[in-house]
Amino acid sequence: MELEDKVQAVEQLWLTLDREIASFQNWSGLHCKTGCGKCCLKPNIEASVLEFLPFALHLYKHNIAFDWLEKINGLTDGQLCALYDPTSSAAGMCSQYAYRALICRLFGFSARRNKYASKELVMCQTIKTEQPEQFAVAVTQIQEEDSVPLVSYYNMQLREIDDQLAQEFFPINTAIKRAIETILHYYAYRS
Repeated sequence: MELEDKVQAVEQLWLTLDREIASFQNWSGLHCKTGCGKCCLKPNIEASVLEFLPFALHLYKHNIAFDWLEKINGLTDGQLCALYDPTSSAAGMCSQYAYRALICRLFGFSARRNKYASKELVMCQTIKTEQPEQFAVAVTQIQEEDSVPLVSYYNMQLREIDDQLAQEFFPINTAIKRAIETILHYYAYRS
């Protein structure tokens, strides 16, 4: 699969996930608190290179890939995600919300299977405490509903696109940097 095809496959996966999350939010009533972004303040978030290929291609097409590479190279280890912008009006304080990582998409609106094969919501404390009734209904309902995104399913879908680029996780800024480098390397030898 060519690199552009991989980018398109990831973008299609994000569209499917966005629809599934919207459906879950619709029936559960759960939602992020406006202007919260607390989940973005965790410094040790990890992602795969594959997740950021669409962002890297976007940067390349807009001739700002080297600018972002320089920005990321200027960050120190353990800094918050390079996409985080506390002044952003976008959801989650993300300056590039459409290009956010899988964990950023799933957190708060997905489930995982526990050791008993039951679904457990992957939810932030803010949503749990500020929307307790909706949370309680969702906890019960997800056992019977298929309309909750499963973390394992989306991880497997990424691995089907490119197992090598999806299997290794890096600190989020390293994943972004490697995605940009992958795109730049790919296009360095093409017209």
